[in-house]
Amino acid sequence: MTAPIATPWLSNQPNTDPRSATGNSLRWGIIATGGIARSVAQDLALLGDAELYAVSSRGQETADAFAAAYGVSTAYGDDDGVHGYQRLLADEAVDVVYVATPHAQHHQIVLAALNAGKHVLCEKAFTVNAREARELIDVARSRNLFLMEAVWSRFLPGMQRAFEIAASGELGDLHWVSADLGFPAPYSPTSRLWARGDGGGALLDISVYPLLWALGTLGFPQTVSAMGVVNDDGVDAQNAMTLGYSHGAQVQLTSSLLSHGPRTATVAGNLGFLQSVGSINNPHKLSIVTGRSDHRTETFDVVGKGYTYELREVTRCIQQGLTESPVMPLEDSLNVMRLFDGVRAQLGVSYPNDSH
Repeated sequence: MTAPIATPWLSNQPNTDPRSATGNSLRWGIIATGGIARSVAQDLALLGDAELYAVSSRGQETADAFAAAYGVSTAYGDDDGVHGYQRLLADEAVDVVYVATPHAQHHQIVLAALNAGKHVLCEKAFTVNAREARELIDVARSRNLFLMEAVWSRFLPGMQRAFEIAASGELGDLHWVSADLGFPAPYSPTSRLWARGDGGGALLDISVYPLLWALGTLGFPQTVSAMGVVNDDGVDAQNAMTLGYSHGAQVQLTSSLLSHGPRTATVAGNLGFLQSVGSINNPHKLSIVTGRSDHRTETFDVVGKGYTYELREVTRCIQQGLTESPVMPLEDSLNVMRLFDGVRAQLGVSYPNDSH
């Protein structure tokens, strides 16, 4: 019954220490200085072949403070009508940029980075819609530059092991998957989580994590039905998706900015099931049950905060002259954006980027 999952979901270096150098050092530029940028900067510093070379922000003082805190060589703020990120992209010493801005800015900044000849790692959601994603992919390919969406969880040891078990046949034919992620996010119309102009809402910000468990074990679905809570600003505060597959499997996914949840994933087959322990975006343990009573637990440690694994993948690919990751191919990012476009149509959510 189970449709086989394409092997690109599985890394060919699952047990390699991500800190170990795999080639010549790359000079990184970080665009934006928020919480995710700070976490990634800390993990970048752990790589033996990465140099934190430049950072950009709208304010020079903010860029300077970030550079001082994380050992970044050069700081760019807005100056004389030129955006800080534009000044960073004009720096010929920068090899690769990590884009950590709100979703709605990804298309504009990544496009500028590619046109400046930079390799790019772009924070998820890749873009606001599939049209934007398609354009970025086409430009990256035409310029022979590396581009990847920063879905860090896809590379984590616990996630990789869950995909491996699902693909091994140990659980038998897979019949259903469920996953949830939620937390009560304080409401503010100017917060990136809630601002419509930034691409706010649960779907673009956190739904990628429950969705990973479906895609990594069952692949892309044939049908998607969705319902949700859309607030007065026009963004989804909560959503639930049901995915259907031609071979009969079903998936239920929930994402919420309104409530806490168990943050667990279950992958169930006719011979057994596995469940994640710890938040589904960084599972530190898997519980595997086969038959009626055969139970084991597998535990995983992560290096740094866990971003080291995706950073190693980007570094390795660029060093080897690859323009996309075989573990996180661009077609997957495009198909996720297509899926999200369909969900937004069902929820009645649109963004200013959709009319550009």
